[in-house]
Amino acid sequence: MRLLSVNTGRPEAVGHTDAPAGLTGIDKRPVEGSVLVSDPGPKGTGGSGLAGDAVCDLRHHGGSDQAVYAFAREDLDGWERELGRPLANGAFGENLTTAGLDVSGARIGERWRIGPALVLEVTSGRIPCRTFAGHLDEPRWVRRFTQAAAPGAYLRVIEPGEIRAGDPVEIVHRPDHDVTVRMEFLASTTRRELLPELLAAGDALHPEALRAALKYTGKPAADS
Repeated sequence: MRLLSVNTGRPEAVGHTDAPAGLTGIDKRPVEGSVLVSDPGPKGTGGSGLAGDAVCDLRHHGGSDQAVYAFAREDLDGWERELGRPLANGAFGENLTTAGLDVSGARIGERWRIGPALVLEVTSGRIPCRTFAGHLDEPRWVRRFTQAAAPGAYLRVIEPGEIRAGDPVEIVHRPDHDVTVRMEFLASTTRRELLPELLAAGDALHPEALRAALKYTGKPAADS
């Protein structure tokens, strides 16, 4: 398992976002050399965990629980075949393009060490939005991406560190529950009946998904 590329984006004005000032940083491109990854701070004020990477809509993106977004090269290859066009690393707005790692099959709370120091923890899947659809410019993209149920993973930073393309990826902790990124994504989108099962992941779960699961089951937030 290894890191194929580290991808960052700059603010760009587009017509397919409702973000403030019409800016987005979704157009991620591979960068050379090392990139520092650290906790950006709470959602709403913190942006990307990667130095030099833009997150323009802090209402919905960025923050500690969505500090880094990873997507598997194998899944990009599958979309290349379906869409009939090449997709470069970073094409889905991911910060990390990986090889040999089942990103959407990772368990919530699973921890990855990348390079010598960085440790990340899986929190949730990526929910497609208007900006993503406009960036790809494919018909019915939100529905198609949702039906595929291979959303890639958001991660929080447990231990900061510098990473670069080619670094090894090691799974250093795998929880004993069965709540995967894919399950969390399905529960948050098309299969709400799965929400109670997410509670097995506990506090490792993205807070928004945890609140949704608690609300669905009628449990108070204090039980989390």
